[in-house]
Amino acid sequence: MNEGKIIRFYREKNKLTQEQLGRGICSGTHLSKIERLHTEYAPEIITLLAERLGIDIESELKKLNNLKKLLTHWQDVIIMQLYDEMNLINQELEQEDLIQISEYKNLYKLLRVRYLLMHNLTQDALNIIYEIQKNEHKLSSYESNLLQHVLGIYYLATHENLKAIQVLKSINESDYDNKEYTYHLAVAYHSIESPVMAYFYADKSRQFFKEINNYLRVIDAEMLMLIQVKDDGDFKESIQRFEKLIKSCELCNSPVRKARVLHNLAFEYFRRNNFELASRYYKDSMSIKDNESGPYLLSLEGYIRSSLNGSILPREELLEIAKDGLETAIKHNEKLYINLFNLLCYLIQDKEQEYHQYLHDQALPMFKQFGFVYLIQRSKKELFNYYIKLKQTNKALKMAELLINHEKKACHLS
Repeated sequence: MNEGKIIRFYREKNKLTQEQLGRGICSGTHLSKIERLHTEYAPEIITLLAERLGIDIESELKKLNNLKKLLTHWQDVIIMQLYDEMNLINQELEQEDLIQISEYKNLYKLLRVRYLLMHNLTQDALNIIYEIQKNEHKLSSYESNLLQHVLGIYYLATHENLKAIQVLKSINESDYDNKEYTYHLAVAYHSIESPVMAYFYADKSRQFFKEINNYLRVIDAEMLMLIQVKDDGDFKESIQRFEKLIKSCELCNSPVRKARVLHNLAFEYFRRNNFELASRYYKDSMSIKDNESGPYLLSLEGYIRSSLNGSILPREELLEIAKDGLETAIKHNEKLYINLFNLLCYLIQDKEQEYHQYLHDQALPMFKQFGFVYLIQRSKKELFNYYIKLKQTNKALKMAELLINHEKKACHLS
């Protein structure tokens, strides 16, 4: 019966009335019933109507029936993060007009949101989300859960981590077999510094990725699990796990993931005050990245801090590197890195008052706006210590209260 839907679609596309299309073939009234699937009809009528419209009805029916298979495959490659194939399928679907009359048009829109978010097109994604929410009552159970999933990913992209947790935890697994959402839930918990819950959901996602033989995503999950472990002992077991992940990235030919693992290993050395090794691994991570990208700037910031704290490079050289990073951040309007490199410039030059004034007035409000929890907490601790040093007790107590409240909130969420 899809023939009638196809005929109507191409008739309207060609701006023909029912009487114009049906002239000499059937009455406008009969064509109306065919299009609305309200009557039986002779096959030759469809053949004649299709010929007048210049379409092959069998080919169009085949395309319409294959849409579900193509959309399912698109979702699979999105989960596996196979960008080349994902982009090719997107191009194919963009040219497929019949999506608009298929029963899978909402599924297409939801997957389109996922595709846009993977390409950092958050505003375009949000526009489609608004469109879908207007007809949310028409979604199937699976589509309703997929909507919650893409909303969670959107909130992660906009650093609204508490909202991400709320919508992702509302997903009903009995109606939604894509347990990839547990990875995004783990990322959200990691972003609010709730390591127990982050580890729990990362482990669930790892099991799912193993079940679907998605080894690159297994690496992602294991990386997320590893950085939740805050062992402050000899660190040997963690180092071995990092080295294993690096080898896995090399075997899977994934330099992007290798760079990410190296960055996280550098951070683990940094927080243990081993600035020499931190500096080395940050530099190794940077060597794999595009030096105009955000991930590169993040590693560069860590490299400069490690080199400064460990007195590895002269301050004059570090200042030039920091200024280069600031110039790149300004060029790409990267607000986070503009703040971080401005802070580094003050820090390198021992401009203590200017550093803490900028931290309080500019950087910390921006960190709060975008939900950078680690940077928020680091900034509060730095300001607390600075106010104690200046014997500004009231300001110090205010910062201490903010730090304590954060810890309570994190415990509650865990």
